[in-house]
Amino acid sequence: MSERKVLNKYYPPDFDPSKIPRMKLAKNRQYTVRLMAPFNMRCKTCGEYIYKGKKFNARKEDVENETYLGIRIYRFYIKCTRCLQEISFKTDPQNTDYEIEAGATRNFMALKLAEEQARREEREEREEEANNPMKLLENRTQQSRNEIEMLESLEELRDLNRRQQTVDYTTMLEQYNPAETERERQEREEREDEEFVKSVNFKNKAESSGTRIVTEEIIEELKEEETALPAPPAAKFAKPNSASAPSKATAGAQLVKRKTPLVLVKPKPAAGAANTTATRTATAAASAIVTPKPAAAPAGLSLLAAYSDSSEDSN
Repeated sequence: MSERKVLNKYYPPDFDPSKIPRMKLAKNRQYTVRLMAPFNMRCKTCGEYIYKGKKFNARKEDVENETYLGIRIYRFYIKCTRCLQEISFKTDPQNTDYEIEAGATRNFMALKLAEEQARREEREEREEEANNPMKLLENRTQQSRNEIEMLESLEELRDLNRRQQTVDYTTMLEQYNPAETERERQEREEREDEEFVKSVNFKNKAESSGTRIVTEEIIEELKEEETALPAPPAAKFAKPNSASAPSKATAGAQLVKRKTPLVLVKPKPAAGAANTTATRTATAAASAIVTPKPAAAPAGLSLLAAYSDSSEDSN
């Protein structure tokens, strides 16, 4: 039981393979194989259709005295599924196909016939070129012309891809809409133009233009509020000093406060407007000079104090 999977059998020392009896078989005997129908066929006896891929138990044999480049050619025998008529076909290594021999006809051979016709035409054309040099020159000229056309079309495609054009098909269809009349199209275009003009912002354009903005300096004088002071006693009136008047005038002059403008824009003057700008600058400088305010006239109490001092000095 353990020896059923053993590959090496025991051979006795006196084993002689030439003494084994051998069966005498035919040289080209047939083998039973399982295969599928290689193409669609129709039985000639009963007209039964046998489709490609149907399985059969077929008999296989070698075709005698027929090879292709040393490749063997085999023949197969099958039976019709309806009338049991024998159908035979063989391999065709030259065309990598099968060839029907007897018992049936092959269907749907349009592709095979087209390929055979193309091969036949190509062979005839080569023979004609070999025998007729003018035909060969004409074919070469036509071939070179076709190559030039292909190169031109390829360059056009490259230009289109380089441009990266984007086409708005909606606008194009609206432009050539047959349902829209000429007047409606003009009105629509005018309406679109007006909407575009309204959407444009002109403020930035005005600011960017070279318009002159003249700024002026605001000078504001701060005046002392005149408040009623209580009268001092007569005995303690001081003698008015002559230097007090200029100090008051200087104090009045210092009370003048100049406001600086918030934004000062100084555009570059043009060549023709240089004199005008210089004149305006001189005028503004002259107006900026503030003359000192004259001292106020002495009031009644100050006169009285001056009179009392003069009387004391005389005494």
